[in-house]
Amino acid sequence: MGRALYGGILAYMAVDGFRNNEKRVAVAEEKGVPVPDVLVPFVTGMLFVANLGVVLWKFPRASAGALVVFFLGTTPAIHDFWTMEGKARHDNKINFLKNVALLGGAILLLDAAAGEDE
Repeated sequence: MGRALYGGILAYMAVDGFRNNEKRVAVAEEKGVPVPDVLVPFVTGMLFVANLGVVLWKFPRASAGALVVFFLGTTPAIHDFWTMEGKARHDNKINFLKNVALLGGAILLLDAAAGEDE
């Protein structure tokens, strides 16, 4: 049940990412991400595929590991609230903290997947 709830949020994030690809590419470009028109859809696809792996518990170490990489890479680069003021700072701080919590969940899943190998 926990993986389904966690995965549901990540699936929504990925689908929303694909639907709003142009906006996300523009944000990534503004943040200085190299080749954002390639990297944004790539990491969105990685999020979607890794999410399926977690929900179905197929290749769980690779899937959870990909989620860890996703959150470690995107969270500080895109939600750099410490460089902002006002509403933008507030909104990005919330998204930063949400992503840190999701990162924590991915680390727990990675630990659970690694524990199955023992």
